Amino acid sequence: MKFYSFQIVIEQEREDEGYFAYTPNVPGCFSNGKTIEEAKRNIREAVEQHLMADGLPKFSPWRV
Repeated sequence: MKFYSFQIVIEQEREDEGYFAYTPNVPGCFSNGKTIEEAKRNIREAVEQHLMADGLPKFSPWRV
């Protein structure tokens, strides 16, 4: 089993309620959520989908 670690950045939305999340390690991969916890869950799912689209196998678990 492989373990991956990604840096994520979560910023408060300027114009809307909620938080914007992205990872500089995976260009073009971003998400958002109403809370920080929701943004974390959403960016995790976005990274998994982004990497699986590139042909990498599903991986689990990983830390955010």
